[in-house]
Amino acid sequence: MTKTAYGLCRRYTDNSSYQAVTNGYIPTVKELLIGSRINHKLKKTKYLKCTRKDIKRENININSSYIEQVKQYKYLGSITNDTNSIEEEVKKRTALGTKAHCANIKFFRSKLVTKSSKLKLYRTIIRPIVTYASETWVLNGNIIQKLSVFRRKILRGIFGPTKVNQIWRIKINEEMDKLINTEI
Repeated sequence: MTKTAYGLCRRYTDNSSYQAVTNGYIPTVKELLIGSRINHKLKKTKYLKCTRKDIKRENININSSYIEQVKQYKYLGSITNDTNSIEEEVKKRTALGTKAHCANIKFFRSKLVTKSSKLKLYRTIIRPIVTYASETWVLNGNIIQKLSVFRRKILRGIFGPTKVNQIWRIKINEEMDKLINTEI
């Protein structure tokens, strides 16, 4: 951490993560990078500017090496983008959860495997894949709806339909919640 006349600038060179926390003056990316220990890694270095405004993407020239500005990057399996939106991350996570479900579909469709075992399989394999790094997400109604739809899709496959008066129908959400609570 470096003290400036305007506030604090944080520099983390090992993971190339830079953050400026200032009072009024916000240093440019070039000012943060000059003098850091990553100058020898400039060929691999890219930077992301998070803002809600539409900005012109520009590369930075340091010692005749260019640092590319990107719209998004993937770090430890999570996608970070320039608008700080998690829509793509949730979409990718639910796709990975669907892929894990399809990889284990023979267990989920088997009549020999109990519903409680299927629920354990869901809780230990599929749900952690979908919720990986979710503690950093800022949830809004749209994201909660997408995650709930995914959850209900898997649980309806586990519990199957209900037969009422010789007519088959899918279970409603309240019925599934009761079944999950009794299976625990």
